[in-house]
Amino acid sequence: MAESLGPRLYSCYNCRNHVSLHDDIISKSFQGRNGRAFLFSHAMNITVGPKEDRHLITGLHTVADIHCADCHQVLGWKYERAYEASQKYKEGKFILEKAKIVKENW
Repeated sequence: MAESLGPRLYSCYNCRNHVSLHDDIISKSFQGRNGRAFLFSHAMNITVGPKEDRHLITGLHTVADIHCADCHQVLGWKYERAYEASQKYKEGKFILEKAKIVKENW
């Protein structure tokens, strides 16, 4: 019988702090500051910076950078508010940049 390793996780690329579960991925087709990014429904072991309005590819959003709670690296951002109706589904969700996270328990 195969040994279970537990849930598949994503961790901070710098310190390996667990920041999200694979099961919480909503989409893998987002664009971050440094390339591909994933949209997650939840994130953990992060701190949320101050809110600011940013013009992103899909329009104006209020976002807050998210940092690893252990090493303080910026990992992505949290969508606080979307101004266009078609983008409202992003509110309260998290972008983690692919270059800033690593897979654990795969």
